[in-house]
Amino acid sequence: MMPFTVRFTHDSQRCNDKRRARPSRSIAKASNHTVIMSTRNPMDNMKSTWRTWDRGQWKLPHKIFEHANVYHVELDREVPVHSKQDKVPYVSDWSLNLWVIVNAGIPLVIHQIFTSVTGYNLHPLVALLYYYYASRWFTTRELRNLRELGHVHGFLDGDKHERDGVPDVGVSKALISVLLAGGLRPVMTVWLTYHATEAPASLNWFWLPIEASLYGIILDFWFYWYHRLMHDINNLWKFHRTHHLTKHPNPLLTIYADSEQEFFDILGIPLVTWFTMRLVGMPMGFYEWHVCQLYVLFAELAGHSGLRLHASPPNPLTWLMKVFDAELVIEDHDLHHRQGWKKSHNYGKQTRVWDRVFGTCCPRIESTEANIDYDNPVSMPLL
Repeated sequence: MMPFTVRFTHDSQRCNDKRRARPSRSIAKASNHTVIMSTRNPMDNMKSTWRTWDRGQWKLPHKIFEHANVYHVELDREVPVHSKQDKVPYVSDWSLNLWVIVNAGIPLVIHQIFTSVTGYNLHPLVALLYYYYASRWFTTRELRNLRELGHVHGFLDGDKHERDGVPDVGVSKALISVLLAGGLRPVMTVWLTYHATEAPASLNWFWLPIEASLYGIILDFWFYWYHRLMHDINNLWKFHRTHHLTKHPNPLLTIYADSEQEFFDILGIPLVTWFTMRLVGMPMGFYEWHVCQLYVLFAELAGHSGLRLHASPPNPLTWLMKVFDAELVIEDHDLHHRQGWKKSHNYGKQTRVWDRVFGTCCPRIESTEANIDYDNPVSMPLL
């Protein structure tokens, strides 16, 4: 029997197609002349000035964002600008794994203490509210940490363009996408896996590191193909183009997209991943799935931050991915937005495993191996 081999290929040609959003055009005939008129949708405008408006012009969505204080930058603070050749600071994999474990673990510990002291576990509805706010706390801490890192280290491509803000025409849309992601995933997790007879101490410690390692890779397989098909198939592109209006995204634009994409990003892909892992024999109980989803959430937000840091999504198997040059770093998804339009590259959002396998990786510009500063590592504050 011939051995089965997987060839890791590289398709750099995809990286040369740096298409930008173009307005649709209509053609009208006037006398003997053809006149081309722009009919660009005004909702495609990514201009963001609302944070400088008079507060009297703000509506409820503007005020909610202001109250949350999770902007990618503070307007009254400087952001350093680097050339492409300046060294890129390194963030160690273990420090990011530790950050996720600590910040995911604190709510679990509090829950277990309550159960041990009172002898009661949380009712499913109470658990839903508790873990919704636990996820919000996790998200808020990450976003504020990312902002601080941006003010210290700057952003990718910062010598050419600053980060896009939440657009003036899309403040409500961006807020709704954030609220849906924060609310629907806990509903899904509690509905499918929560049992009031099981406290956090019942968490399967044997399976947790295995599940945390494989969840992002399996999720990324499904995401890779769903994402790539939206780029490759004309009739599906219309569901993804809104997300690509930003060429220099920030974390609040992570799920800024058309409704169909929002559904699959928030619920569809995580559901398929959970069923896949259950199918191959992993327990994926409530507490394990909660931790796995926070690993993914961390990567989704950091991957849209554009931070000028050499950092990979936290995963216990990142060291192994590096052996095959299949680990993702912040610049990879940033290049997907910056250089790609309908035709693109770097379709994975948790790893580069599937981009390596299917030949859709793009060369890095600033985060090349020779340009990484390993001598002065950077870390996110734990608390």
